[in-house]
Amino acid sequence: MVQLFSVLAHTKVSAVLVTGSSRGIGRAIALRAARDGYDVWLHHSGRTAAVDAVADEVRGFGRAVTMLAFDVADRGACKQVLDAHVKQHGAPYAVVLNAGIARDQIFPALTAENWDSVIRTNLDGFYNVLHPLVMPMIRQRRPGRIVTLASVSAQVGNRGQVNYSASKAGVIGATRSLALELASRNITVNCVAPGLIATDMTRDLPVEEIMKMIPAGRLGEPDEVAATVAFLISPEAAYITRQVIGVNGGLAA
Repeated sequence: MVQLFSVLAHTKVSAVLVTGSSRGIGRAIALRAARDGYDVWLHHSGRTAAVDAVADEVRGFGRAVTMLAFDVADRGACKQVLDAHVKQHGAPYAVVLNAGIARDQIFPALTAENWDSVIRTNLDGFYNVLHPLVMPMIRQRRPGRIVTLASVSAQVGNRGQVNYSASKAGVIGATRSLALELASRNITVNCVAPGLIATDMTRDLPVEEIMKMIPAGRLGEPDEVAATVAFLISPEAAYITRQVIGVNGGLAA
C-alpha cells in the first residue's frame, strides 16, 4: 500500500504549496519539502528578496520552484492566481497553510482593524487558499495532503491574543471538518499547532519569563515544526487525518 501510494503521489505534478514561505516556519517547511523530493510552490506577498533566497535554496536540492504572489486575505487575488496556475500545471499534491499574522493587544484596547486583519489573514485565508484548490485536488483522483498551522494559543488562550487565538481556533475547527469531507477522497487534512518557536514573531518577547512556563525549558526551532509537517505530507501518514499535533515543548497537552 505504501509503495502504491508513493507512486501515485509522485505522478504528474509532485508539488507542495507552502504559504508564507519566505521566512521562519514557512521557509523551513519549504526547504524540508524540497529536501524530501517535492517541487515547491513558494508563496509570498511582497518579500521578494527573501523568497528569492528560499527559491535558490530549493533549487539547490535539485527541485523545481514556482513563486506565487498574493495576499491570502484577498479572496479575489487568491482565486485568480491559483486558478491560473492550476490550469497550467495541475493541482498540487500537498498544501501547507502557514501564512499568518499577529496583532497583539489586550481586549479593551483591541482595535477593529487589528481584529479584522488577523481574522481575514489567519482564518479567511483558509477558505481563500483552499477553495480554489480542493476540487482540482479531488479531480486528480490520487492521494493528497492538506496541513494547516494553528497555535498553542488556540488551545489554551493567551493574554493579548483574543484575535489571534480566535483565528487559530477557527482554523482547527475548519481543519477537522474538512478532514471529514475529504477522507473518502484519499486526501488527509491535519493541523500542526506550534508553541513558542524561535522566529521573528517571538524575537521581542520576554523569553526568560516565557521559558519558565515551558516544560522543555526552551523555544522550539522552525525545523522541528517542519519535520512534523514533513511527516504529515509523507506516504507514511496516509492513515492520519483530522488530527491536531502540538509542537510546543509540553506547554499544552
